[in-house]
Amino acid sequence: MWGKRERVEGEELREKKKGKGERIVSKFTKILGPIFIIIIFAFSAGAVNANEILGNWKTESGETANISKCGSAFCIVLKTGKYKGQSIGKLTLDGKKYTGTVRDPADDKTYSGSASIVGNTLKLQGCFMIFCKTQRWTRL
Repeated sequence: MWGKRERVEGEELREKKKGKGERIVSKFTKILGPIFIIIIFAFSAGAVNANEILGNWKTESGETANISKCGSAFCIVLKTGKYKGQSIGKLTLDGKKYTGTVRDPADDKTYSGSASIVGNTLKLQGCFMIFCKTQRWTRL
């Protein structure tokens, strides 16, 4: 049977026999291995969870907008304010981003739109040709 001292001496002897490059690679593997695993899991979760857009959002102007499922899309309806009850958008999930149309109820114009979510913030963008307007809404 190996005693504790013999095991330690055996490990030290193996370390001495390793070249400098092998020791460096071994140390980096121990340090960077867990980091690479975390990165791989982060990128493998590439698709957006469709349900994260659902719910009530506070718009930049202070109104409440509700995003709910409507068929295979997500519909945006204002719940408060001057345009309460009006539909102002319809988006579909396309991989990592929501795309579709958004409508400005003040001028009743419809624009191509996109949305993305980071934490509790919804970044909603409407574009006409090369001109775009972006709003950031907060989850309620």
